[in-house]
Amino acid sequence: MLTRNVAKALLIDGDRILVNKNKNSLGDMCYGLPDGAIYYDLPGGGQNRYEPLEEAVIRECLEESGYTVTVDRLAAVYEQIWTNERFRAEYEQYAHRVFFIFICRPADKPVRPVTEKDLDMLESEWVSMEDVKNIPLYPRIIQIKLDLILKSENVLYLGSERVL
Repeated sequence: MLTRNVAKALLIDGDRILVNKNKNSLGDMCYGLPDGAIYYDLPGGGQNRYEPLEEAVIRECLEESGYTVTVDRLAAVYEQIWTNERFRAEYEQYAHRVFFIFICRPADKPVRPVTEKDLDMLESEWVSMEDVKNIPLYPRIIQIKLDLILKSENVLYLGSERVL
């Protein structure tokens, strides 16, 4: 069984959060969205073997956005298990993931161009905290629990979700 650890950043600058804008290329295998649909997720990605999670989120933010970040704290943990058999067969490494969500701050202006985008990623963009509630942000639990995640002093367990 393959379980992938994923380090994601709630990258905050004032009243804005950095999100990755994506265009679905996987048809209904991507959260049931139609092909070409726009959706958003947090910057970050898979932890490399023997890499600490905090280093993974710093590396992933730099690769995807060009930002060097400072990690404030681990804020939440969430597990996602895909039940779509076609998705499991084609993307086994993404079919069972544990997300570690860190609150981060930009350390400075982007220091270099984006060096690695995720499969569907178009660009990174800053979104106001208020507007984050109105965009298709995945996993949805992060959007639903965003206020609680930001306000809690403890690491939150957001649960496990089976995704079609």
